[in-house]
Amino acid sequence: MTLVQLRHLVVLAEAGSFVQACKALFLTQPALMRSIQALEDELGGRLFDRLGRRIALTPFGQEAVQRARRLVADAEALKQTGKGLHAGLIGSLRVGLSSGPGALLSMPLMLHMAEHHPKLQLQISRGNTAVLIDALREQLLDAAVVDVRSVRPSADLQFSQAFELAAGFLVRPDHPLVQLGRAVTLDEVRAYPVASTPLSDEVARILIGRYGPQANPDDMVTLRCDETQSIVEAARRSLAIVLTAEAAAPGLVPLDMNPSLNATARFGLVTLARRQEAPALRLLREQLPMWVAGLHDGVMAP
Repeated sequence: MTLVQLRHLVVLAEAGSFVQACKALFLTQPALMRSIQALEDELGGRLFDRLGRRIALTPFGQEAVQRARRLVADAEALKQTGKGLHAGLIGSLRVGLSSGPGALLSMPLMLHMAEHHPKLQLQISRGNTAVLIDALREQLLDAAVVDVRSVRPSADLQFSQAFELAAGFLVRPDHPLVQLGRAVTLDEVRAYPVASTPLSDEVARILIGRYGPQANPDDMVTLRCDETQSIVEAARRSLAIVLTAEAAAPGLVPLDMNPSLNATARFGLVTLARRQEAPALRLLREQLPMWVAGLHDGVMAP
C-alpha cells in the first residue's frame, strides 16, 4: 500500500461517494476505484459497502480509515517539518564564537532567534579559536565565527564573510593618559597594566613592527584572559589598558598613539569545506552583514 492509496481511502470515507471524492482528488472515477480495489486486495477485506450511488464503510473499513488518517496526518506533518528544517525555521544551529565575536554577537544572535525563529534550537559555544576549530572538525559545531588571523589555512576549512573592526588600546575616559591631551608612547602605555585576549602571531608582528620589540605581547600584556568581556570590564574598573576591537568595549575610548596603531580585528565565518551545511546556518549568514554594519555604525540591533 502507499500513502496515496491511504489518502484516497480517507477522502472517500469523508466524501461518502466516488463522485464527490473524485472531485476532491482531481481523479477520474475509474482511477479512484482501481486504487481502492488494489488497497482492498492488499488488506484482504472490503473497505466499503456499495449502496447504490453512495457507499458506507464496513466495520473493517472503519478500523482501516482511523489508522489511515493517522498515517496520512503524520506524513503531512513530516513533510512540513522537512520544509521548515530546510528553510532553517526549525531544527538546530550550533555556533562557536571566539572571544571577540562572542562579546559582539552572542546577544544579537540569541535575540534574533528568540524573536524570529523561536522553534529553532540555538547552541552557542564560547572558547578560544583553536578549541572551536577542533570542535568544528569533530562536527560538534555547524560553524564558528573566529579571529581568522589565528587559524592556519587548511583544505578542510572554508572561510567566508570576513569583516574587520577598528582596534586599539582602549581606556576609561578619565584615564590619566587621556587627560594628557596628546598622543602617548608605548612606554607610557606600559606604565599601566595591559590586558588582552590571546593574540595571533600576525597581530604580534604588527605591534612589533610599529613599536619595536618592547611591544611583543608576551612581554607587554600583563593581564590575559580568553573572554573579551572580562578584560573590558577590568579596564572599566581600573587604570588597565585593554587591547581589543573598539566595538567590543562600549564606554571605553581609544588612546591616541604615537606612532598611530591603525590596527583592525579581523573575524570571519568558518565551516567545514566538505560538509553539507546545516539549513539554519542560512539565517546566520543573512544576519551577519547587518550586525557588522551595526557595529560600524555603533548600533547593534537584534
